[in-house]
Amino acid sequence: MARIIAITNQKGGVGKTTTAINLSACMATLGRKVLMVDMDPQGNATSGVGIERADISECVYDVIIGGFDPRRVIRPGPIEGMEVLPSTLDLAAAEIELASEISRETRLRAGLEPLREDYEYIVIDCPPALGLLTINSLAAASETLIPIQSEYYALEGLVYLFGTVQRVKRHVNSGLKISGVLLTMFDVRTNLSKDVEKEVRREYPRLTMRTVIPRAVRLSEAPAYGKPIILYEPSSKGALAYMELAKEVVQSGEEGPGQGTGRVDRFGGVEGGTETRGYTGKGDKA
Repeated sequence: MARIIAITNQKGGVGKTTTAINLSACMATLGRKVLMVDMDPQGNATSGVGIERADISECVYDVIIGGFDPRRVIRPGPIEGMEVLPSTLDLAAAEIELASEISRETRLRAGLEPLREDYEYIVIDCPPALGLLTINSLAAASETLIPIQSEYYALEGLVYLFGTVQRVKRHVNSGLKISGVLLTMFDVRTNLSKDVEKEVRREYPRLTMRTVIPRAVRLSEAPAYGKPIILYEPSSKGALAYMELAKEVVQSGEEGPGQGTGRVDRFGGVEGGTETRGYTGKGDKA
């Protein structure tokens, strides 16, 4: 049965799509079978793995609105073991069309149900808003991973997002957990990033992931070439960090509740510990 992980934050530009692409690719590199679902109408996760949106005749919109079999929509990903349920701008209409539908919050869950035995992990890239597309993603997920940028307002909006998760848990998906808060765009050269990390770990010690994702030139470049970082520049700091994140996510599921990083806190999240792994250098390759 697949672990379904929704990458969620209502703020844009915090690394959701970068995380969805690279976590999926790195878990596939580790030998896991992974499906990445692009639930953002902008389709950046789709183009970021080299799928031309102009060539897509059917997408996740047809699964949640048209009831299509998702297997006819899925495309091969850039790495063996990784596949993609793509998005196009058609998905933007789904927010309006779902508003008056019965079971509007659970359309994606129903669409993914036939696939749960086909994959070990399903990673959902959510849009930067807490509308019906994100609610559908959270309703379908077993857990959510929340990327936050290493900046002054990093914690802003987290409490609101936690509240949304709790409402989804209470009314739509009782099994939903917060598996972690992920610090992204971390610059080890600045005191600001270090101070933000310290504050986040103090406020959410049980939720903060050990791995930290760097601010890195190669990570920013890779989507333009339609490649995850592990293919674009496998020796870069970004690639190493996302590989560490993939190992941490896989390990948290294998340990199970009550063991090591598997301990559950009051938000339903995973104990993150205090050790920072991943990015320890001074910048990325030029």
